[in-house]
Amino acid sequence: MKLRYLLFTLLTLSVWLTGCQDLTENPKADLTPETYYKTPQELEGTIAAMYRVLCPDDAWGYIAGFASYFGSDDLATHPASNKIDFRDFDRLQGDAGNGSMGNNQWRGTWKAIYQANAVLSVVDGVKFPSEADKNGAAGQAYFMRALSYFYLVRTFGELPVVTESVDVDERPGRQPVAEVYSLILDDLDKAERLLPESWPGQPGKANKYAAKALLSDVYLTMTGWPLNQTNYYAQAAEKANDVIQSGKYQLVPDYGDVFRTNNNSEAIFALQYNTAGGLARRSTGQFCLPQDETSLAGEEGWHDFCTEITFFRKAPKCKRTDETFLTTLKIRKTGTDEFEKVAWDDFEKTSTQHPYFKKFRYGVAAPGSTAGDGLNETEDQIIKMAPSTDKTLDIIRYPAMLLNYAEASAMAGGGPTAAAYDAINQVRTRAGLPDLTPGLSQTAFRDSVVFERAYEFAGEMGIRWFDIVRLQLLPQIIAERVKGAWQKDQYWENELNPTNTSATNLSTRYIAPIPQSEMERNPAWEQNPGY
Repeated sequence: MKLRYLLFTLLTLSVWLTGCQDLTENPKADLTPETYYKTPQELEGTIAAMYRVLCPDDAWGYIAGFASYFGSDDLATHPASNKIDFRDFDRLQGDAGNGSMGNNQWRGTWKAIYQANAVLSVVDGVKFPSEADKNGAAGQAYFMRALSYFYLVRTFGELPVVTESVDVDERPGRQPVAEVYSLILDDLDKAERLLPESWPGQPGKANKYAAKALLSDVYLTMTGWPLNQTNYYAQAAEKANDVIQSGKYQLVPDYGDVFRTNNNSEAIFALQYNTAGGLARRSTGQFCLPQDETSLAGEEGWHDFCTEITFFRKAPKCKRTDETFLTTLKIRKTGTDEFEKVAWDDFEKTSTQHPYFKKFRYGVAAPGSTAGDGLNETEDQIIKMAPSTDKTLDIIRYPAMLLNYAEASAMAGGGPTAAAYDAINQVRTRAGLPDLTPGLSQTAFRDSVVFERAYEFAGEMGIRWFDIVRLQLLPQIIAERVKGAWQKDQYWENELNPTNTSATNLSTRYIAPIPQSEMERNPAWEQNPGY
């Protein structure tokens, strides 16, 4: 039997796909592709696993899946407790031994690449009913490999470029960032050509427009650090506009409903969850509730993440901000079923004085449901809390395409056009904001779009962090974080002042360290600078 190894030992997880990402394990999981991939139905198991491996706690389904992005200004965590993996990156002190980064962000993401390579290695040998069926299978694999590499390269920098099964004894070298992006672009070009426009009745499967949307994100990222290839602004705008002009997506009228519904009108690509089937999303609900809140059932908030004070204070006053941030806590009175409403910055009655995320409190269960999907509360009481939800993890939402088009088209040309203004204004109108000031310079318009993106996607899968990285914004946001910190609270003062951390050279903080276990397994690799 041929051993297959991809930087870590992994048994293939194969699951059957019924309508979407089903959760039933396939007993053929331990066999090699050469021995059992005979029909499209059998291959479909590994295609389903390709999506599924990103979903659990040890990948992107738990807060640890974005641990290194806590260096951003939209994320903060508890000053003590068991949040050290997040707190270290929040303080810009993350190191190679960080377990969340090593397990979730590195290994969890490589699993999807492994599965995609398994699909691509055998797809030509499977007899499909039609060429379109074969193309759909291959296209999904190219998309998922590109998506996974895109997250890895932005997080860790240079990577091994592995496109097929490799022997257990091989130690592939890390390749320059430009070569990783070359693979990503090639994979997405194939995915765009091979994938259908939709998969009726099968939510969660990547389609042609997901490939175009991801291409837009990739091109926009390539215009900034570390590649700084500004010629890609035009392609970023073009691909975003392809999605916009398709008419297949539209903004959900109420911003809050985006986070209480699955596969809605603006979901371009999302990972699917099913708590009853054994696969729960665990980066919402109880994980983002303040520890000061306690339900009638006795559960307490776990406070894994919240938002930064300065980031909150800079938020535009609008309906979107009201639906994004929790500013009033319900604190249960001792020995009673009564709750007192307390402001987030009450030094006497709250423990950390930080705003929280309202938009991540809930799952998708109907209000008042006892299903245990996120938080169940009324205007005056918290009935029950749960750490698990069935809410999809939205990787690409339609407003990203509107903002990508606005920024990229303005930067590709001589400044913002009427179409660029229209794109950002659609997002602002849904937020409850007036149209953007007309007549802005190219740079001022770009900065306005980046600001809009920060609050449209606050707390979502590193989106704000990746803007900070490509535009090299750490000095600016660190200065603002220090200025906005509570002087009364020693932790926050220390966390926000880079002179009190080991991260005095902020230029080394834009990428995370390679996990120590991988450095030991690959002695020829050099650790990222500063770690």
